[in-house]
Amino acid sequence: MFNNAIFLPVIILAGMAYSILAKKLTVPAACTGAILACLIYFATGYTGVAMMTTFFILGAAATSWQQGKKREAATLAESKNGRSAFQVLANAGAAGIVAVVILCYPSLHHLMLPAMAAAFASATADTLSSELGMLYGRRFFNIISFQADRCGMDGVVSLEGTLTGVLGSCAIAAIDAVGYGWNMNFCFIIIAGTVGNLTDSILGALLERKGIIGNNMVNFLNTFTAALVFLAMKIIFM
Repeated sequence: MFNNAIFLPVIILAGMAYSILAKKLTVPAACTGAILACLIYFATGYTGVAMMTTFFILGAAATSWQQGKKREAATLAESKNGRSAFQVLANAGAAGIVAVVILCYPSLHHLMLPAMAAAFASATADTLSSELGMLYGRRFFNIISFQADRCGMDGVVSLEGTLTGVLGSCAIAAIDAVGYGWNMNFCFIIIAGTVGNLTDSILGALLERKGIIGNNMVNFLNTFTAALVFLAMKIIFM
């Protein structure tokens, strides 16, 4: 029943309407997300769409949670009109690339599906650790120097935020497991998502703070790294 594509337009239109009306995404960003969702569906079915939807819901909820307090700590990434199309591509572009690989090379289906999950796990971990870490973190430090640093700065992490990010990776890994079976991929996805999240902080401290690259590039690279880390673990250990 749920392999039938008839439900896809309903899901996409509902998501677009909510994201635009709630000002979570701009109109171009919502259209970009819809295109990526279609691409992911044709490559992975509803499980991939569920991963993308879960990332969006958790990310939107975390971003909205106690915005006033977070504004005091740092500048929020989301504008009054919602996230831009470039921000959508930064977070889900790596998953879109994986979807293209699956469609072009169906024989890699079993390998690339969990790699897509790893990319979404990293995106979810990054958003949750950043947004909720600012609220519930107790001690903040620079991920490179391990010296105390100001909350909200690029490359600054907390134990509480990092653990929250791990839980976000677990949520995406669980969706992959429900859709494709419980095996070692569950652990690999969580590890890859966490590595991707930490990569985001490292890039933030080394490059983003100096203005060498922007936040969108950092977000894309952390998700792409997570997919590569998963593939490396799969090749080495399996």
